Amino acid sequence: MRREIFRMERARAVELFRRAPYVHLATTTAAGTPVLRTLHGVVVGDWLCFHGAPAGEKLESIGREAVVSCEEMVAEIPSWFSDPERACPATTYYESAQAHGMLEAVGDAAEKGRALQALMERFQPEGRHVPIAHDHPLYKKAVEGILIVRVSLERLDGKSKMGQNRKPEELARILELLWRRGRAGDVEAIERIRLANPDLPLPDLLRGPGGTTLTVAPSAADAAVCARLLEGTYWTLGLTQERIAAAHLGPGAWILARDPRGEIVCTARALADGAKHAWVYDVITRPDWRRRGLAARVMETLLDHPLVRGTTCVRLNTRDAQPLYARFGFQLIHSDDTGRHTMMLSR
Repeated sequence: MRREIFRMERARAVELFRRAPYVHLATTTAAGTPVLRTLHGVVVGDWLCFHGAPAGEKLESIGREAVVSCEEMVAEIPSWFSDPERACPATTYYESAQAHGMLEAVGDAAEKGRALQALMERFQPEGRHVPIAHDHPLYKKAVEGILIVRVSLERLDGKSKMGQNRKPEELARILELLWRRGRAGDVEAIERIRLANPDLPLPDLLRGPGGTTLTVAPSAADAAVCARLLEGTYWTLGLTQERIAAAHLGPGAWILARDPRGEIVCTARALADGAKHAWVYDVITRPDWRRRGLAARVMETLLDHPLVRGTTCVRLNTRDAQPLYARFGFQLIHSDDTGRHTMMLSR
């Protein structure tokens, strides 16, 4: 790799192959004819496996050198993020991985069955089929007749081009501008760029009170933690932790704050159409972090989230936090017999 600063750790390159929805195969036939195919692949042990018919170009390429690659586009970075005039700084941030090796046909029936089952688990995780085994009556003949090809992951190369060549102040500006631009994927890109640049000073966008750090694109693991934090609140009564977590992983905006040890201490989310309406849900601060301005900081960021900031009307329900929301301009529009107050922010 020409620039070592972009080299990805091996474990991350393998993980990129594990989650890739498809891979690209480049090789040649025995006659030297180029072969380029897009395939479903799956990591099984130290191999990347894919299947095909026992005839055609893939079969003709057995025993030939090949390259299998995958990639994830993270963000397009326009030139004006860095320079007001020159087009040269325009670039793309991405992660990619390549495995170089000999194409091998898997001959052992049990190994073929394991590869096929791994493909099903990867691309049909809900199951709803009889598990594949090479000697099962449903599959024995099919396993015998199908071609399973694999490439070793021993010669593996990964690249993470995520702004590592930028000065810290330049990269911090890029994160701020991604937030302001707010295209699909831009918010998620902020967290991925931070992950690839662990020594980057925390940008103002993500600074919270008391040394807390805001996260603008939380993970599934974060959803489970927030569900435990929310369990038992009056607005989640009757809901399981699994349902509360699932709600956080649906479409919408979600901001959380972590204390200096990395523990989640505040969270808030919203459903929004990006243009007309938004509803705020699940605002909560861990008891030992209340009255420090944390909920206000998280709410401020949530209302500025690209999906929420462009809406003309933001609503929420509360029983006891009217003063918090009033400071952002929310006004009471309805109260019911249960003590629930509906508040609205018009802009």
